[in-house]
Amino acid sequence: MGYETMIQTKKDSGVKFKAIGLAILAALLYGVSSPVAKLLLRELPPVLMAALLYLGAGFGMAGVNAYIELRKKERFEAQITKNETKYILWMIVLDIAAPILLMFGLSKTTAANASLLNNFEIVATSLIALFIFKETVGRRMWFAITLITISSIILSVSDFSSLSFSLGSIFVLLACIFWGLENNCTRMLSLKDPLQIVVIKGLGSGTGSALICFYLKAYSNNWLYIAIALLLGFVTYGLGIFLYIRAQRDLGAARTSAYYATAPFIGVLISFLVLHEPITKSFLIALAIMLLGTYFAVSEDHKHKHAHNYERHEHKHRHDDGHHMHMHDEDITFEHSHEHTHDLMEHKHAHTPDLHHRHMH
Repeated sequence: MGYETMIQTKKDSGVKFKAIGLAILAALLYGVSSPVAKLLLRELPPVLMAALLYLGAGFGMAGVNAYIELRKKERFEAQITKNETKYILWMIVLDIAAPILLMFGLSKTTAANASLLNNFEIVATSLIALFIFKETVGRRMWFAITLITISSIILSVSDFSSLSFSLGSIFVLLACIFWGLENNCTRMLSLKDPLQIVVIKGLGSGTGSALICFYLKAYSNNWLYIAIALLLGFVTYGLGIFLYIRAQRDLGAARTSAYYATAPFIGVLISFLVLHEPITKSFLIALAIMLLGTYFAVSEDHKHKHAHNYERHEHKHRHDDGHHMHMHDEDITFEHSHEHTHDLMEHKHAHTPDLHHRHMH
């Protein structure tokens, strides 16, 4: 291995582990959402709950964005343009539907069951990434998808003797499918400013859900619960999604979802400790299978010789990552954003299916 290749591999590993850390931190933030939302649903209608979570994320992150804009002097992130409009619209529509389905599911099943079932989002995200967005899915990821699917089926069946399905579990699985498609739409925006994306997601989806609330007359005058729901949305859907999108930039949609699989286990632990929900035999079996599936998902390594085609786009980058070799009039060593060109290049290093590595296999 040449010196330059060794340096590139070390930098790639650093970027990958940083992105993994962001994905796991996002999972920790999101992990509290199901059990806390289960408590809030005692006083808040499911549709209203979904609206408050996204509005809390949108308004909260808008405040964070305004604070950052006031303090910074130079633009570091690429802004969203009209070319991304179709992905934004799909993202908002899917983000309206998915949390409403999840809240209905939570109202009809245990928070622990819903938390673990949320891992089916990995399967949905990976399959959509593979067949629709042509993202590479390796052998270990396929093992993970299979095991997590089996685990989700076990949790979805309330009585194996008659194969009757839990309605609450089906709602949660439908939410996962919608979020799987939404994850891939968001991935197409991941090179843009993640703060801007979360604000658009939160305000757009929250407003859409709020309109549905008015139509269904799903109101509540419990202002304490409403305030807690908004705060929960800021922490779990706001900060959590911001970190998730930032991780997608370097890991791709399928792998970020795999690391995000730690979130349901946090939710399950809180459900057992706070809500005192019982541990069933089928739940323990599903948990063991899902843990094995998660191991395969996070241990995948991908390295081969590949080519980068000519491409022109804009996003935040630095010049020591082995992919951005263009020149400036002055030496720039920090992260910055501007429109730039990638020339045709071929090399070998460990990589993930981020938006710079969309080659076919």
